Amino acid sequence: MSTEREVMTWDLFGTASRELAEKVVAGGFLPDVVVAIARGGLLPGGAVAYALGTKGVGTLNVEFYTDIGQTLADPRVLPPLMDTSELPGSKVLVVDDVADSGRTLALVMGMLAEHGTEARSAVLYTKPRTIIQPDFSWKETDLWITFPWSAEPPVEGALSRPND
Repeated sequence: MSTEREVMTWDLFGTASRELAEKVVAGGFLPDVVVAIARGGLLPGGAVAYALGTKGVGTLNVEFYTDIGQTLADPRVLPPLMDTSELPGSKVLVVDDVADSGRTLALVMGMLAEHGTEARSAVLYTKPRTIIQPDFSWKETDLWITFPWSAEPPVEGALSRPND
């Protein structure tokens, strides 16, 4: 695995989020609801929702990556679960940090399609190997990405919760 990385700073994150929102508007899609894929899509989802003036925001928590280049066999939705029963009839923009393998994004888009929800996807980065092409992407890269919110390890002691 290459040690070269794509590094996103907080300043670049602000620029990228705004430019991603501009691409959504230029594409003629004005969402009623933004759904952020947690955890990586939480900050991009919020930033894009603000840039679009969209107040309806929800999250779906999907676990897939366990470490750099390491994944579970399949992505899985974790609790708490978002009530998607109210989404049909709404225009939904699904936001994540990256479409790497694309399996997480494909899972969420498939869930929304099962409910008959009109949904589009937007990511900061798209990798060439993704199985699903996002409708909107800020940049393409084949490098591992260091995001400003995950550049540092968890705070010491944070992972040693009681009852774990």
